Amino acid sequence: MKKLVVVMIVASIGLLKTSFAQEEAVKWYSFEEALELNKTDHRKIFIDVYTGWCGWCKKMDAGTFANPAIAKILNEEYYAVKFDAETNDTINYGGKQFINEGGRSRSPHQLAVALLKGKMSYPSVAYLNEQNQLLTSVPGYYTPDRLEPILMFFAEDAFNSQSFEDYQKSFKSGIKTN
Repeated sequence: MKKLVVVMIVASIGLLKTSFAQEEAVKWYSFEEALELNKTDHRKIFIDVYTGWCGWCKKMDAGTFANPAIAKILNEEYYAVKFDAETNDTINYGGKQFINEGGRSRSPHQLAVALLKGKMSYPSVAYLNEQNQLLTSVPGYYTPDRLEPILMFFAEDAFNSQSFEDYQKSFKSGIKTN
C-alpha cells in the first residue's frame, strides 16, 4: 500500500511539474501574427532576432527565455516574436515589402537590417510600441536577471519619463534565485 501511495505522489508531482512547465513557456508568434493581433489587442512587440548558427542565440533560448519570470512577462506584456535574420520569407511591414536578397551565405533579411539599423549582431532584440513603430534594438546575450529590467522598462513605458539607469535603481526583480 505504501508503495502505491509513493508511486501516486511521484506521478502527481510529475504531472504538476509538466503542467507548470507548459504554463511558463513563451508563446512565440510570427512577425505577421503579432502585427495582426496588435490590431485589436494593443501590446508592445518583442522581437528576438536570431540565426540558426548563433550559439549565443541558442543559449538565450535555453536559459533566458525558458525562465518562468521572463516567460510570464513576455506572455503578459508583449507579443513575442522569433525572427530568423536570414529567412527567405517576404514580409510586409509599414507599407513596405521586405525580402532577403540572398546571393551569399548568411545574407541578412531586409527587415532584420531595418530593425537592427544595420548593426547585424546576434542575438539582438527589437522593441516595437503598440503602433508597431521601432522603439529601439538591443544587441547581445542577456541572462534572465539582466533582461527582466529591460523588459519592464518598456512594458511600463518608463522610457517616456526616465533613463534606464534611473529606472534600474528602483527596479524590484521578480526572478527567484536559488
